[in-house]
Amino acid sequence: MFTVVVEGFGIGQQRQVERTFTVPFSQLQPTMQTIAQQGGRITAMKAAGSLAADSAPANPNAAVEAPAQPAAPQPAAKPAVSHAAVPVNTYKPKDPFIGTVTENYSLVGEGAIGRVNHITFDLSGGDPQLQYVEGQSIGIIPEGTDANGKPHKLRLYSIASTRHGDNMAGKTVSLCVRQLQYEKDGETINGVCSTYLCDIEPGAKVKITGPVGKEMLLPDDEEANVIMLATGTGIAPMRTYLRRMFEPAERETNGWTFRGKAWLFMGAPKTPNLLYDADFEHYQREFPDNFRYTKAISREQENARGGRMYIQDRVLEHADEIFAMIENPKTHVYMCGLKGMEPGIDEAMTTAAAAKGLNWAELRPQLKKAERWHVETY
Repeated sequence: MFTVVVEGFGIGQQRQVERTFTVPFSQLQPTMQTIAQQGGRITAMKAAGSLAADSAPANPNAAVEAPAQPAAPQPAAKPAVSHAAVPVNTYKPKDPFIGTVTENYSLVGEGAIGRVNHITFDLSGGDPQLQYVEGQSIGIIPEGTDANGKPHKLRLYSIASTRHGDNMAGKTVSLCVRQLQYEKDGETINGVCSTYLCDIEPGAKVKITGPVGKEMLLPDDEEANVIMLATGTGIAPMRTYLRRMFEPAERETNGWTFRGKAWLFMGAPKTPNLLYDADFEHYQREFPDNFRYTKAISREQENARGGRMYIQDRVLEHADEIFAMIENPKTHVYMCGLKGMEPGIDEAMTTAAAAKGLNWAELRPQLKKAERWHVETY
């Protein structure tokens, strides 16, 4: 094991604080790279257990026998997420449920990049009733045909409402949909289903399938800790969790009173693109002991290196706190959004784990097996 003493690691006032990392030899080089990326300066390095630090950083490529790594935090012995009675594929593509649009409104403010809407569907009259739980998805089959004259294929969307629906009546479902747009040969191409949904009017009939998915289910434990990492419309399942935890009507109805710690990391390009931001700010004011809200606004904030602030930068800033929570077997991590966020999150967690003498590449599969690491990216 090696102890590395660092100055200037992090941002703001924290840059002047001296920090110490203890890592195994196998993680020494990546740790030093991360320190440099975060603006840190290594002032001393020593083999763990020695009485005095060397006056200069040691050579990380020196031939030093790497000692055995300490045991990783033990995941829960039994999965803490119950799959019992979770509805799946009540309605299939060949026989979809026909829902009715009840509302469709924009979620972004003036000056936002792109178009994102909150769309609600009435599920009344189903036989059987289309029911779902927080963390699941539904499929939407857009009207019309493709270039070959065949019906459009369904698209899956994460559900943005709790099982009780936004109106608490139990017979609606809501989605958070961003219109897909991209350039091809100088022409702007609009996504088929996302454009269909963003343009749809109240009263329209829509083909709905599902629900599907058991990867993003909340634990039953009321004292669980929940860390949420979201970008863009990946906020949809996080909204369902937070409404279930902190909306007064939900707390009265669901028979599940959250008493743990919830921490949301939300990534967006600009402030007007922060979806459901007012709700989350309200929860933080009303439940300061249970909810923490951290934003990464890439085009308005800078990371420690002077570049754009992304969600992985925020995770790296708070990596020690996050990892301390993960060491608790009651903690679950949920990640939803663009697939590109995964490598940065892994890098941040690798550094935090290495500082404790642990190997994140070995720990993450253990958390996954214990159903404490939940990922849904696209």
